[in-house]
Amino acid sequence: MNTLSQKTTNVNKVTATKEWVVVDATDQVLGRMCSKVSKLLRGKYKPNFTPNVDCGDNVIIVNADKIVLTGSKMTDRIYLTYSGYPGGQKEHTPASILAKKNGYEKLIRKVVKGMLPKNKLAHHILGNLYIYEGADHKHEAQSPKAIDINLYK
Repeated sequence: MNTLSQKTTNVNKVTATKEWVVVDATDQVLGRMCSKVSKLLRGKYKPNFTPNVDCGDNVIIVNADKIVLTGSKMTDRIYLTYSGYPGGQKEHTPASILAKKNGYEKLIRKVVKGMLPKNKLAHHILGNLYIYEGADHKHEAQSPKAIDINLYK
């Protein structure tokens, strides 16, 4: 029988083609940028995406201190944490997170983590995210490719 057959290819850790990309966060809206970054980290933009494998790119975010939160989200948005003890629930706003040391890195990492799946793979995927508040980074040896995040959907 001579028919056209299609073969589904599954990517594993050895055959995954991971690239290094640089995203400039200057004047980017926090949520929109982080949703695209989370898709880059998972590998959703690749044709050989496999949901149970870390096949996404390594993403470097530069100029993280120039992100924008629209409206009154800086003070009205609330992130809750719970220590596990009675009375251990705390509220954090983006303004209070940014007031601390490495605040921009913590805020972006928290937002991207919330957009990843809630499983063990998300911890490994989040390790592929590098956030810098300035314009320079220490990953020049990997020769990262600068991309325009606005071109992604």
